Parts: sequence; C-alpha cells; structure tokens
Amino acid sequence: MRYPELRVLKNRLFFTPEDLGRLLNINTNSAKVFCTRYINKGLFVRLKRNLYVLSERWDGFSRDDLLRISNLLQVPSYVSFTTALSFYEVTTQVQRDFFECASLRRTIRYNIKGTTFNYYKIQKKCYFDFIKRGDIFIATQEKAFIDSVYLYSFGRYKLDFGAIEFERLNKERIKELSILYPERTRKLIKRLCRI
Repeated sequence: MRYPELRVLKNRLFFTPEDLGRLLNINTNSAKVFCTRYINKGLFVRLKRNLYVLSERWDGFSRDDLLRISNLLQVPSYVSFTTALSFYEVTTQVQRDFFECASLRRTIRYNIKGTTFNYYKIQKKCYFDFIKRGDIFIATQEKAFIDSVYLYSFGRYKLDFGAIEFERLNKERIKELSILYPERTRKLIKRLCRI
C-alpha cells in the first residue's frame, strides 16, 4: 500500500489524477485506476470527475472548506440562498451538511458522504453582486435574500420568512438590486421588506 506517500495530499483541498501521477511517478491513466481502487477502499472521496480528496481530510473539513468545495463542483457558481443568509447570520435557520449555490450552467445536486450541494441555475442577468471572501465566492447578504425570494416566487425554493432578520438587511440596496428581477419577484420583495 502506498498510502503513507499520499499523506502530503492531506494539506490540499483536493487533487486530480494528474497530481497523483506526479506524486507517485505514474501515468495519468494508472493514477485514475489508483483513484478508483482507493475510493473502493474508503481512502479517497470522489468530489466529481477527476477531483478527489483524502477521506481523512474530508472528515476534518471546516465549514469554509466545504464552501470552497461548493465553488469547485459547479463552475461558475457562488454561494447564495439560505446558506449565505446563515453565513451572514441574517437567518436563524442553520443548515448542517447542506450548501446552496447560484449557477449559470444547470440546476443539479451533488451528494458526497452525507453532505448535499445544491446548485440552482439563474438567469445570466441575475448573476451578479457576489464577492470573494478569502477564496470563497459568496453573494452579498442582500443578493442572497433576493436570490432566495426569486426562486421562491416561482415555486422553486422553500424559504422560512419567519426566520429572516429583516432589520439586518439594507432595504435600499435590495430595492436597487431587485430592479433586474421579474415583476413577481419584485412585488414579493416589496411586500416582505415594506419598501
């Protein structure tokens, strides 16, 4: 078993078969077979095609590590919805092992070792107002709220409005940002925020 050689990967958020090939001095195809075998042994976790992490590293991931992973599984994407509202402490809802992102590509769900990553496709004109905090792309708290209301207004998302602390949101900023959204969404935002 070559597992002791792989311990250097413990410091990495993820690795590819190419990374593994360089480390073990084997070709990429052999590295892919190696990855499959180590997944079956429970030593590697497959995040998505050609993207892996050591199981022991996965088990020790912090919330921020999982937010970084959520940006990697679907590119481009940014953390939003209740996940971002919880991050900013704008909602009293706490999501455990559940992460949500806005994406340009497609609506999709990844389940990895009991952790769920949900991606909701939004229109390109609505893909804005996110920031980079460290190396995590995340919506501003007002944009996370608007994204949530947007999907909710079309019946594509569940949101507990009673858990939202509206006084923590900048209502003028919400008013400015919501201009690009459909009328149905804007009406609901006006009613909820009393703007």
